[in-house]
Amino acid sequence: MRPALLMIVVFQSLHTYLPAAEFETDWKNQNDRVWIGPQFWANPMEDWRLSSGRVECMNSKPGRNLHLLTHQLLESGSFEASVTIGLQSGSQGSGMAGFELGIQSELGDYRSSLLRGNGLQIVVDSQGRLGTADGKPQGDGSPQAVEALNSHGLHLSVRVEPSGVIAVVAKDAKTGAVIDTLTLKSKGLASGNIALSHNPKAGKATFWFQDWRVSGDRVTESSDQQFGPILYPMYTLSRGVLKMNVQMPPLGEDDDRVVELQVPIQYAQKLLDVPGVESTQVGDSKWAPIARSTIDPYACTALFRIPHWIDTQDVPYRLVYRMQHRDGSVTEHDFLGTVRKDPIDKNEISVAGFTGNQDTAFPNTLLVSNVKKHDPDVLFFSGDQIYEGVGGFGIYREPVDLAVLNYLRKIYLWGWAFRDVLKDRPSIVLPDDHDVYQGNIWGENGKPVPGGVKDHSQGGFVMHPDFVNAVFRTQTAHHPDFYDPTPMLQGIDVFYGDMIYGRISFAVLEDRYFKSGPEGKVNDWPGRPDHCRDENYDTSKLDKPGLTLLGQRQLDFLDDWAANWTGSDFKCVLSQTIFCNLANYHGGNQEFIFADLDSNGWPQTGRNRAVDAMRKGFAFHYAGDQHLASIVHHGVDAWNDANWSFCVPSTAAGYPRSWRPDTEGRPVQNRPEPSLPNTGEYQDAFGNHMTVYAIGNPAAKNRKPVLELLHDKASGYGIVRFNKQTQEITMECWKLLFDAAHPKADDQFLGWPKTIKLADNYGRPAAASLPKFQSDIANPVIQVRDNDGNIVYTRRFLTQKEYELKVFSPGMYNVTVSNPDKGISWTIELEAK
Repeated sequence: MRPALLMIVVFQSLHTYLPAAEFETDWKNQNDRVWIGPQFWANPMEDWRLSSGRVECMNSKPGRNLHLLTHQLLESGSFEASVTIGLQSGSQGSGMAGFELGIQSELGDYRSSLLRGNGLQIVVDSQGRLGTADGKPQGDGSPQAVEALNSHGLHLSVRVEPSGVIAVVAKDAKTGAVIDTLTLKSKGLASGNIALSHNPKAGKATFWFQDWRVSGDRVTESSDQQFGPILYPMYTLSRGVLKMNVQMPPLGEDDDRVVELQVPIQYAQKLLDVPGVESTQVGDSKWAPIARSTIDPYACTALFRIPHWIDTQDVPYRLVYRMQHRDGSVTEHDFLGTVRKDPIDKNEISVAGFTGNQDTAFPNTLLVSNVKKHDPDVLFFSGDQIYEGVGGFGIYREPVDLAVLNYLRKIYLWGWAFRDVLKDRPSIVLPDDHDVYQGNIWGENGKPVPGGVKDHSQGGFVMHPDFVNAVFRTQTAHHPDFYDPTPMLQGIDVFYGDMIYGRISFAVLEDRYFKSGPEGKVNDWPGRPDHCRDENYDTSKLDKPGLTLLGQRQLDFLDDWAANWTGSDFKCVLSQTIFCNLANYHGGNQEFIFADLDSNGWPQTGRNRAVDAMRKGFAFHYAGDQHLASIVHHGVDAWNDANWSFCVPSTAAGYPRSWRPDTEGRPVQNRPEPSLPNTGEYQDAFGNHMTVYAIGNPAAKNRKPVLELLHDKASGYGIVRFNKQTQEITMECWKLLFDAAHPKADDQFLGWPKTIKLADNYGRPAAASLPKFQSDIANPVIQVRDNDGNIVYTRRFLTQKEYELKVFSPGMYNVTVSNPDKGISWTIELEAK
């Protein structure tokens, strides 16, 4: 219970539309903090702050602005905007501040316009002169204006008439005396966003803003366009345990630090195992709290772990945050979603896969709408949820608190784009190299990179461990409990482990963070240590003893996971990228790279150990990162003797890659049906066996409109469907420009859809067979061990009663037939001949 005190509570729903009305800030009643509030978006967030009832921009560099999210301008009518502007204490030099009006991007969405929009900028400079950002302020200014700017501020107002006449007035904010006026004629002031502008051109001065008002019949209001304070949740449900991570903004010292999780009262009574539970009436529903979580000071996340969740029903949830104000009042904000039941009885489980999320098409409206139509059971984000350039304004590497704020703004854009699908279904999210501000990463178990980013190929993490942990917590804290939570070096968190949902067992790997760096270990060529361009180079010598890919910890996990089929009918490995060097043309100029040591084709011994561990559980492999969609059947000792992988395309491809052996004239054997271009049996640059079944190369030429550009650069997403009745796996690969409600034959990349059998994930041909035997155990898990006790493989069988198992050498074997879900098991010894 909250302590008894006199509070004024105002409930604000984020799910209602309000009629057009005037807007006025309440900054004087807000606590000091970086985050300005749910009605605003700051570019960039780390440069702005609420302080003593006003908003300040702390960076004099050009292009900073503060958008109003809930109000936009229409095409016609009249409106007025006003704000009080002043120079911050100690501010020196020239600068400009004011309004940017009618901000609109190519996509037209108000969120896209936050990043890529342009509007009319009307400003006052540090001398008190009025003008536009693209023109030169007129006159010499006045001492009165300078005095006002340095003390109590200038009141800047802009009125736009239906005729297009714009009247601008600057007044002394204290006396009301008119200091300057300006009349403009705008023939085409666009509809779009409204923002405060800070130094649209280069300047040295920094300004504060107070009492921002907007009104008029040309202004429209949509309260559901608020963003925050509850930004978005992510959750997983596995083995009856719910884990939910709630992303919050950076709050102030005087703000409440607690998020509350509520469910309808009937579910709360079951979860808490008490008949009487305090509840809150909201609309027609009664909500009761079941848990409270304190917000992490760095990651700004609130984590919930609820054991014994009611996983047999869809359970609505309500997240609540109470924002405290200076006058003692409290505003209650909520966020609604649904924890879906564990679909153990559902015949087909679908998993949508994404990678490489640039902000080019933010907020990804078309892609997300199609995902909602596909309605997948699980979401899988394989890495690069953000890139360093997302949102603009560069990055900070230090100090660490500033670097984290810089990162948070970028990951908020990803969460904002996908929150409508994240809130209602489980998700697995894997941070990759760009997420931790590295172009490539060989993590080497968490060691630091002493020389900084220029030496990142030596292996290790460039960023401070507190930064890395903040990234991991924003993206992975909601994952099921980790297999071995022992941190890496520097105290960096780990996140590898498993999830069982819908009777699909997922292994979550960190295939980049334990891997050896190449520089100083193997590279003996000029140029980048990870790029070998010489086609005649003997890459076998790069596979040196002591080099690591997954590391022993993760190999131990994979071995345990592959052998344990409790509660599952399929095995699926989720990782950042695939285990071969497929893409060999990089970038806009399609530069040829023979061997890329950033790929999981290197080091070869580590690659083979990983693939061998997967195939022992007949595990399908789902990944991303390559910016190149592919279906590959992997081999260890020969082609097709291991498992299959599906690499999904980038959601917004920026750096294209391709695989074009036909163009090179490379000979191919055993090109599989239907004999598609660039498919067949190959060895990659490191000698790894791979059979390419489908490839999603980008177009030769790109169109210019933003969505068409991304489409031509091979953007899209994947869907994998696990059919438990037939034990089949179907891979779908959808291009960006399509309608999932009315799909056409060419909406998928060439070669998709592709269906395989579970048994195909250990394609190694038999060298001998065990004698036939029968079992009355329904849907048994059968494990084969050799005479030394080593596991040969483990898999689930369905509908059969008679079994004839393949093995790979003659000899004696122990075969265990079990139903681990029911605790039934028996073992027999058989001889393979």
